[in-house]
Amino acid sequence: MLGEKLEQLKTLFAEMERALIAYSGGVDSTLVAKIAYDVLGARAIAITAQSPSLLPEELEDARIQAATLGIRHQIVSTGEMDNPNYTSNPVNRCYFCKSELHDTLKPLAQQMGYPYVVDGVNADDLHDYRPGIQAAKERGVRSPLAEVGITKAQVRELSQQLGLPWWDKPAQPCLSSRFPYGEEITVSKLQRVGRAEIYLRRLGWQNLRVRSEGDTARIELPPEQIKEFAIATDLPALVLAFQELGFIYVTLDLEGYRSGKLNQVLDREELAAKA
Repeated sequence: MLGEKLEQLKTLFAEMERALIAYSGGVDSTLVAKIAYDVLGARAIAITAQSPSLLPEELEDARIQAATLGIRHQIVSTGEMDNPNYTSNPVNRCYFCKSELHDTLKPLAQQMGYPYVVDGVNADDLHDYRPGIQAAKERGVRSPLAEVGITKAQVRELSQQLGLPWWDKPAQPCLSSRFPYGEEITVSKLQRVGRAEIYLRRLGWQNLRVRSEGDTARIELPPEQIKEFAIATDLPALVLAFQELGFIYVTLDLEGYRSGKLNQVLDREELAAKA
């Protein structure tokens, strides 16, 4: 079945003839770039948007992965931080982020002669609260993985089958997702939470989030790792490092990491509205 979906992806790109990939360096968009390049060769290009909400390490990963694939890669800057509709961090913040991204990529694609802009949205993403998907659709962006019904698990399975060494790379959404809705996003806050996550990754913890709420950093790890983290980590040193970054309080989320956790407030508000 997965082999059939792979062939469908190849056919899809063959019909496009030329494609520009919105390439974050994550496992989804990297698989899309891989298949696009295999089918289209020099007629495919990967574009990565550089902004304060992207960790420098993620940008470097994108460069390395694109070079490994062989696909042409270009970096552009986006200005979502200049839009108060984005920095005020409303519940549809991602709509304004993706609007800025694709308002940048679409004219670039037209200028370079690429009739299609494609992204790495997968079939699972369609069932989550993702206002950015609507912004992309409004601008004619195509989502090959979603179009052929490939889920996140299948993205990883297919990436592994194709020999991509980053098939199990943890998801790394933009740093703005670390803040509760309504808290203003600034460049300094993004840098602070980004450096905090880098600190933890250098200690060996990879699948994690540092949620930022005012002056408090809340560390999220997979539930099965929480006990080991508390025992193995030099907690006073960690607290000091986070305080040097600008946090006052450092906490550990006992529920553990869960993708989209900050969206649970939306579920509560929806239930309250129905009551």
